[in-house]
Amino acid sequence: MQQHASTEVLICGAGAAGLTLAIDLARRGIAFRLVEKNDSPFAGSRGKGIQPRSQEIFEDLGILDRLVATGGLYPLPRKYRADGSSTDLPWGEQAEPTPAEPYRLALLVPQFLTERVMRERLAELGGEVAFGTELVGFEQDADGVVARLSTPAGEAVVHARYLVGADGGRSFVRQALDIGFPGKTLGMRAVVADIALTGLGRDAWHQFSDGDMGAFLSLCPLVGTDLFQLQAPIPSEGEPDLSASGLTGMVVARTGRDDIRIHSVAWASAYSMNARLADRYRVGRVLLVGDAAHIHPPTGGQGLNTGVQDACNLGWKLAAVANGGPEALLDTYEEERRPIAADVLGLSTQLLDQAKRGEMRRGREVDQLSVGYAGSTLALEHPQRTGGLRAGDRAPDAPIRGAAGQPTRLFELFKGTHWTLLGHGVEGGSVAPRRGLRIHRFGARGDVVDDGHHFRDAYGLAPGDWVLVRPDGYVGAIVSSADIGTLEAYLQRVGIGD
Repeated sequence: MQQHASTEVLICGAGAAGLTLAIDLARRGIAFRLVEKNDSPFAGSRGKGIQPRSQEIFEDLGILDRLVATGGLYPLPRKYRADGSSTDLPWGEQAEPTPAEPYRLALLVPQFLTERVMRERLAELGGEVAFGTELVGFEQDADGVVARLSTPAGEAVVHARYLVGADGGRSFVRQALDIGFPGKTLGMRAVVADIALTGLGRDAWHQFSDGDMGAFLSLCPLVGTDLFQLQAPIPSEGEPDLSASGLTGMVVARTGRDDIRIHSVAWASAYSMNARLADRYRVGRVLLVGDAAHIHPPTGGQGLNTGVQDACNLGWKLAAVANGGPEALLDTYEEERRPIAADVLGLSTQLLDQAKRGEMRRGREVDQLSVGYAGSTLALEHPQRTGGLRAGDRAPDAPIRGAAGQPTRLFELFKGTHWTLLGHGVEGGSVAPRRGLRIHRFGARGDVVDDGHHFRDAYGLAPGDWVLVRPDGYVGAIVSSADIGTLEAYLQRVGIGD
């Protein structure tokens, strides 16, 4: 017997992108259903790197401390030479945290543990994943989407205002919409496996035959587990033996050592590396996030992070529309996120080419801290700025204190589902309070104090300037007090009018 239900947003796919979107909607009080066709959570480590910008997002979602406790920092690469000797090498460009950028090192957390922490956070907010529930068809009109689901209890029909495809590189949602997915297969297949082994210490990321991709082998200890992640290119033809004995044979052949033994395989996969980008991210009331919209080679650890940030961008916009905001806000999702994915695909492919030559160096570009939306229709400046922080940029952090004397940070002011308006040397009452907006003022009679001048240094505002920070942590607008009318019009346009 068919079951019928309705919801605001139906999310198809409970990987990191789908879970990020679900957590964001849950904390905003937006009704959603999150379905996953697999019967159980993903069991592998594939997307193990959490970049600094994603760490900032996870702090805002309330899970960063848990992720740090679950995983840890990457061990240094240990490069082995043919004679058995080795050298421990530093990572590429490493920078210390600053007041504006509190996280500068990538975290290593196996993907299955990251997603477990995310499901726990979702449960705290009253949400859950419906496993074993597959989207098998949908139709849309001007009012919403009618989706057909195959569930353990039989077929179900869900009426949703919006459908979000977070269902991976082979996305059913994308294919059903007939959205092109151009790109290329990068001419490389690889094995990734989570294994229990003996013969290697857990103090380094062991890498053999670097520079010879036909013989390369990587064995990285997975922090927070007793496992190692094995990564190795394989021939384009034939199927590899992914058993413990088969992978042990590969290790012996590529390292020249017989003391490294694989005792069990927790998860393994053979895959072809691709770089592809969907032609569109939205068709009517259906949108794509994560691998459904873009797939990357693993070099640089960009894929999972880009998907998480897709969801962060989309979540507040869906919520604003659900609460009566303008539908046009959803057009800015593709406008802002698709160019970012195109840039990241270029970066990941470039790093792969470097890896093939044994000379990959990761710099600041992999942190995703410089990702922004300059030129977006949601970026407002009056008067136009010629340097420093611009509308569309990531909003920097800064240590400050409240007027009552207690230390805090800008990120604490931003944390949550609201917009944040910061005034520098402005008069009180210039902007009327309203739901969804929090207003803080620096200067005489202000409620926050910039003792160390970190806010001044990061934001570069003139007295009388206002900076509006979006719910996803990017600068929406920078305006002077003389141009406050443009700010009022902007607030109306993004759904937080008075």
